[in-house]
Amino acid sequence: MANFKILALAVLVVLSFILSCGSQSAKDNNSNPVDSINAPVESKKPNSDLKPAFKGQTRIGGVKTRSLIKVSMLTNQLNRPWGIVSLPDGRFLITEKAGTMRIVGSDGNLGQPISGIPAVNSNGQGGLLGLVLDPGFSENRMLYWTFSETTSDGTLTSVAKGKLSTDEKRIENAVVIYRAKPAYDGTLHYGSRILFDRSGNLLVSTGERSDIETRPQAQYLNSALGKIIRITTDGKPASGNPFLNRSEAWPEIYSYGHRNVQSLALHPQTGELWEAEFGPRGGDELNLIKPGKNYGWPIISYGIEYGGDKIGQGLTQAEGMEQPVYYWDPVLSPSGMTFYKGEAIPEWKNNLFICGLNSNHVARLVIVDNKVIGEERLLREEGQRYRDITQGKDGALYVVTDEGRLYRLGK
Repeated sequence: MANFKILALAVLVVLSFILSCGSQSAKDNNSNPVDSINAPVESKKPNSDLKPAFKGQTRIGGVKTRSLIKVSMLTNQLNRPWGIVSLPDGRFLITEKAGTMRIVGSDGNLGQPISGIPAVNSNGQGGLLGLVLDPGFSENRMLYWTFSETTSDGTLTSVAKGKLSTDEKRIENAVVIYRAKPAYDGTLHYGSRILFDRSGNLLVSTGERSDIETRPQAQYLNSALGKIIRITTDGKPASGNPFLNRSEAWPEIYSYGHRNVQSLALHPQTGELWEAEFGPRGGDELNLIKPGKNYGWPIISYGIEYGGDKIGQGLTQAEGMEQPVYYWDPVLSPSGMTFYKGEAIPEWKNNLFICGLNSNHVARLVIVDNKVIGEERLLREEGQRYRDITQGKDGALYVVTDEGRLYRLGK
C-alpha cells in the first residue's frame, strides 16, 4: 500500500509538471503567459525557395490576444494620413501625405490644416512623412518631421523643425535642418520615420530611392541613401556616432545597407532601436539596429525582383552583414510601428505592433530575448492599408490608414 501511495504521488507530480509546462510554453518580457502557439498566421506560398538562416526567422507560430479588444473607427475623413503622434492632452497630431498637418481629437473631431510647413513634393511615394514631438513639447511646442523636398538636383528626404503656435493654426519659424543627399530624379523610396533616442538626438530613416542605379548607395558610406541617420536637433552629426572622424564616411550615418525604412521604434525597457523595412517581392525585414552595422541591401536579401529574378547573386548571407531578426515572404509591407508600453492590456506589454500596407493588417509580434516567438494579425476584417500607429494616453493603440481612417484599439 505504501508503494502504491508513493507511485500515485509521483504520477500526480509528473502530471502537474506537464500541465504547467503546457499552459506556460512561452512568456513575454513581463513573465505574462503567452497564448498557446498555433500554426503560423501566414499560409500563402512564399515567393522564393530561399531558406532562413535560423529556426524562427520567419513564419513563427501564431498567437491570439485573450483580452476583449474593442475596435472603433473614429473618423474616415483624413486625407491620406502618414504619421501620427499623441499630444500631451490626449489628442493627436497627424501628417497628411500632400503636405498638411492637422490635430484630431480622441473623439475623431478634425482640426483645420496647419499652415507654415515648407513645400512638399508629394509625387509617387513622396509627401509629408514621419513626425515626432520634442521631449519638452509641453514647454517649447517644438516639432520635427521628415518630408520629400524638391531641389535643383532632384528630390530627397529632408528633416525640418518648427514650433506649433499657441493657437495651433501654424508652424512658426520652420527650418530644414538636414537633407539626405544625394538628390535624385525619382519618386520612390524616401523612407521615412523620425524619433528621439534616449540621449536627446534624432534618429531618421531613409530609403535608397529604389532604382537599380541608386541601390548600391545603400552600401556607400558617403551617401545618406538607405541609411539610418543620427543627428542633433540642429541637424549636425550626433556625438558617439560610429563613423565620426573617419574621412571615408559621413559622420551622421548610424547604420547602413537598408532598402526603404518606414518603421522605427525604441524598446521601452532596453532603449534599443528596432527597424522594419520593405523588401522587394518578399523579404520584408525586422532588424535590431546596432551602430555601424551593415544590414546587407542590395547584396543579401530574402526577397526576389518583382519580375521573379534573383536580387544580385541571390545571396541571403554574407560576412560582415547582419541577419534580420525576422522576415516575411509574402510581404507585410511594413510602415509605422510602436512597442506597447501601457498597462491597460498587460498581455501586450513590450509587444511590437507594425502597420501592414499591402498585407492589410496590423502585425503583433511577441518578442523574447530579441527573438520573435509569436505573431498575430489584427484589423484584417477592415481591409485597410495601415500606415502608422501610436499609443494614446488612455493605453489604447491608434492607427491611421491610407484610406483616411483613424482607428482605436483598446478596452
